[in-house]
Amino acid sequence: MTDSTGTTGSLLLRIDDLHVEIAGRDRTVHALDGVSLDLAPGEALGIVGESGCGKTMTALSVLGLLPGGGRITGGSIDFGGTDLATATEPVLRGVRGNSIGMVFQDPLTSLNPTMTIGAQVAEPLLLHKGLGKAEAWQRAEEMLRLVGLPTPGERLRNYPHQLSGGMRQRVAIAMALICEPELLIADEPTTALDVTTQAQILELIDDLRSRLGMAMILVTHDLGVIARRVDRVAVMYAGRTVERAGVRALFAAPRHRYTQALFAALPERAADESQPLATIPGLPPSLVTRPAGCRFAPRCGFATAECREAEPELSEVVLPPPTASRNGDSAPAPGPRTAPHGPATGDMPEGRAGAARRDAHAFACFHPVDPAVDPVAEVVPAAPATPPSRADETLLELTDVTKDYPLHSNPFALRGRAAAAVVSAVAGVSLVVRRGETFGIVGESGCGKSTLGRLVVGMEEPTRGTVRFADRDIAALDRRALRAHRREVQLMFQDSYASMDPRMRVGAILREPLVIQGIGDRAAQNARIARLLDDVGLDRGAVDRYPHEFSGGQRQRLGLARALALSPSLVVADEPVSALDVSVQAQILNLMRDLQREKGLAYLFISHDLAVVRHLADTVGVMYLGKLVETGPAASVFDAPLHPYTRGLLDTAEQPDPAAEVAGAPLGGETPSAADPPSGCRFRTRCPAAQEICARIEPASTEPAAPGHRVACHFPLVAAAGR
Repeated sequence: MTDSTGTTGSLLLRIDDLHVEIAGRDRTVHALDGVSLDLAPGEALGIVGESGCGKTMTALSVLGLLPGGGRITGGSIDFGGTDLATATEPVLRGVRGNSIGMVFQDPLTSLNPTMTIGAQVAEPLLLHKGLGKAEAWQRAEEMLRLVGLPTPGERLRNYPHQLSGGMRQRVAIAMALICEPELLIADEPTTALDVTTQAQILELIDDLRSRLGMAMILVTHDLGVIARRVDRVAVMYAGRTVERAGVRALFAAPRHRYTQALFAALPERAADESQPLATIPGLPPSLVTRPAGCRFAPRCGFATAECREAEPELSEVVLPPPTASRNGDSAPAPGPRTAPHGPATGDMPEGRAGAARRDAHAFACFHPVDPAVDPVAEVVPAAPATPPSRADETLLELTDVTKDYPLHSNPFALRGRAAAAVVSAVAGVSLVVRRGETFGIVGESGCGKSTLGRLVVGMEEPTRGTVRFADRDIAALDRRALRAHRREVQLMFQDSYASMDPRMRVGAILREPLVIQGIGDRAAQNARIARLLDDVGLDRGAVDRYPHEFSGGQRQRLGLARALALSPSLVVADEPVSALDVSVQAQILNLMRDLQREKGLAYLFISHDLAVVRHLADTVGVMYLGKLVETGPAASVFDAPLHPYTRGLLDTAEQPDPAAEVAGAPLGGETPSAADPPSGCRFRTRCPAAQEICARIEPASTEPAAPGHRVACHFPLVAAAGR
């Protein structure tokens, strides 16, 4: 076998000039157009890019799992001497789940809701290894224990809906690895997971790869996940590979303008929180027809006539001899590099040339980024934006708000009958949001963030405490007053697509709140809808289209437009950018800030993405198991956290920098059940500094460091640093 450089070598997988088409009723989409990748045994390859660029299609092609109408029209997929591109279905069935395992993006939809966990994990052993049921179930229990699922013997008899998102992802990993495959393909395995669950899943995959000696293809749009988890990276755009390099070389000096733009859009790369994020204008091209010239040229600020007329080839720059690194790839050497026009191997002996060219930095760009300049500083907005004006007037005030949900042992118990226990979703939360302010709420899944948002909107009533908006207790409002309140406070949902009726056109979706509130006649409503579409940057012709006809970023813009339809004073944004590409995320964040500046909006911004919250929020509240454990100015909370939980979240978050040093110990352990929270400090069971007092007495909220920066901890970090 020869590798992609033409040099004899030992490769596990080689994809060569792969073309995939998807035939529809009236059009054919050229999903992949000449993709070439290779993978050595035990190596980890990351594939990154925006949605629709071909990442998942490449992964599905390897396993022959193309969508309806999809077919491979050219190229080869060599896996262990077998061309999977032309293999028959029986051959592919023998490979899937056996030699190649796959972890899909959404574990809930990839698991069979009618089968127990044990039956699903054991199934590959019954199909591929010929084991008996008893032995297969025993092996399944061992694998669930290996992936860190608590009480695996009990989980075998559970169904998918009985597990949390992180547990379901562990089950999906167990299914993919039960036959000890040579290659694991992980397609967005941590999308929408909180930082601690994400870190646990990624560490688990790394550990199992090391134990089993597997190779891995990691498909993701999260550059932070890629930075410290793979050896090499392939950047895809519009069905083609536009850049390929070792992970450290790519992050230190990206050469393609598209890669440069992706890095510049990261919130972590913003020089100042008041500065707008760099965005990529326009959208990826339609793949119904093959675009002329460089496919990124219409969105590239450096494109010339040459870029629009001719398509650049993927050429290589051979790097200097590699230096040792954590990931095993070569770190870029300082100084200029070989010109990008054509590969160069020099006079290397044949055996060395192959190794050098596998470590080469390849890119398809006529005007690549100069490695001597800062690639982000070259494209970010030069002047900082004017910060939104904020008033001192209190808009929203929560005082000791508690929300308990009854937990009946009998799910059919009559209403009013005493519950066996309660789930403590929100426990004594107090906070203040001022007009024009962005208050960010962060924390792990299940900590009560979304419940808090529903309490503010009025979708839930607090068990105890008060929620006051514009100096009115919303729990005491009658029906008419509550309807008026809902004009002032709007909710922006996490899943914009699921929150819209797929049978309604956009015009009807945006008109609906106006009709319910009795605002204006039809002409006035039409004018209002047109202004809303202008505000969120969508064409007015969108009114005649259905939600499924829009991209994820466009649907999120529609969700924001609907939230603004009634001219609210406060928007509760619940994970509004959690599943968006970094480029689309930057557009939505800039749009939210622009609208805040123009309309004086306040945001209650709920997210588990710490970098996004730091960029957008003025004030941050950190929640853990229903408690607000730390609040303060965003810069103060992120730069000098006082609570061990906050410090753990920051240390656990994936950084988009392969060379970054881990500042401290990431969070470990499992979050206790909200139905039986620990006594005293709820974080004490996971806190490295916990002492006897933490179990007896709940810590009060104090200001040990600076006015306005509050923490509920017996041993805040500022005190520990001073001893």
